[in-house]
Amino acid sequence: MGRVALPAWLQPRYRKNAYLFIYYLIQFCGHSWIFTNMTARFFSFGKDAMVDTFYAIGLVMRLCQSISLLELLHIYIGIESNHLLPRFLQLTERIIILFVVITSQEELQEKYVVCVLFIFWNLLDMVRYTYSMLSVIGISYTLLTWLSQTLWMLIYPLCVLAEAFAIYQSLPYFESFGTYSTKLPFDLSIYFPYVLKTYLMMLFIGMYFTYSHLYSERRDVLKIFPMKKKKM
Repeated sequence: MGRVALPAWLQPRYRKNAYLFIYYLIQFCGHSWIFTNMTARFFSFGKDAMVDTFYAIGLVMRLCQSISLLELLHIYIGIESNHLLPRFLQLTERIIILFVVITSQEELQEKYVVCVLFIFWNLLDMVRYTYSMLSVIGISYTLLTWLSQTLWMLIYPLCVLAEAFAIYQSLPYFESFGTYSTKLPFDLSIYFPYVLKTYLMMLFIGMYFTYSHLYSERRDVLKIFPMKKKKM
């Protein structure tokens, strides 16, 4: 007996694309809600809205960033074509800043840098997830492709500077409250402000590596995209 062909929607490639489309759609909706909420609050309350940004949308932001860790699994098992290390560095930056630095210090949550950082993150993610979502179903637009491969050139360095400034502003609170600082056996101890200062240096080293990777990726994508467009 001959093999029975599976319906298109049951084939592995279509299941993978359907899963990725749903994942990108969820992330796009989450980040769009955050950005829309922040914009509406700013026009309604002005600068006062910036102070309680974390209290208003911090939960959804943490949820979106937690879900984004799935992207490491996507790359590892091969359902998403990307390099693991650069994506790991990008996600690690956000997880550390959001969960370790900002979430643990209530005084820092009221600083303007938190609002600025959330704006930068969401601008990048809204464009990136829109581009990825449409690419999965075979739709591409010249402007969106160019924007997804170019916007980060300005926004990503600003993100890193904002992250570094958030760490700098958090240091007095970690020093005063002793958060995450602990004593170890044999008269050893971990003084967390020193850990953060070390991470500051690593943050800029990681930025150079990630920026170089993203620039190479941009060059490759924009090199082949015009060729594809002419064949349409």
